[in-house]
Amino acid sequence: MSTHLESMRNHWWWRPGWREGRRFYTWHLTFDGQDDVHRLAADYRAALAPLGPDDFTLIPDQWLHLTMQGVGFVDETDTETVDAIVAAAHQRLAHVPAFLLQLGPGTVVDPEAILLPAQPAEPVHAVRNAIRAAIGDVLSDVPEKETGFRPHVSVAYSAGDGPMAPVARTIAASPVTPALAPISSAELIVLGRDRQMYEWESYATVRLG
Repeated sequence: MSTHLESMRNHWWWRPGWREGRRFYTWHLTFDGQDDVHRLAADYRAALAPLGPDDFTLIPDQWLHLTMQGVGFVDETDTETVDAIVAAAHQRLAHVPAFLLQLGPGTVVDPEAILLPAQPAEPVHAVRNAIRAAIGDVLSDVPEKETGFRPHVSVAYSAGDGPMAPVARTIAASPVTPALAPISSAELIVLGRDRQMYEWESYATVRLG
């Protein structure tokens, strides 16, 4: 387990451009039907539950995700552009093989979240690079930076400000077994965060080769 700072802070502040009711096109890896991932998330929910809902937002199975690559806000991106990106992604991701992903070990207590590293990172980067290339086939500028991407899945978000040490102790006292997840597709979703939770509707699912 690793920690970055000595204090937790509330994750649910409004990022630039976000407001209630606004939606965002973004690519994620999602874990519908991934029982081993759900088992691992349940272990973390049980470990963190004593800290209380005012301290942490615990992520239910349906909203577990690995954030990949944003496209743009729905009100700024026409559907013809989105559909062209999806078509390009079908072409690009057909050449990226499916793979087996492991979540954990090595829990990261970040100031705003409890993170599980996703390993190996290389195939996740390959999917993201293909998606970025597909966006570049349609748009002159690809949103978000190519560098600095760390594949991970969050199992909880900090819902308040406070010391990090008690959280780190709780995690350290609750060892869990890593989860395995076969990854065979990437999903373009329409994301919202009105209720202090990342919730979405699926726009398109693109199979890996």
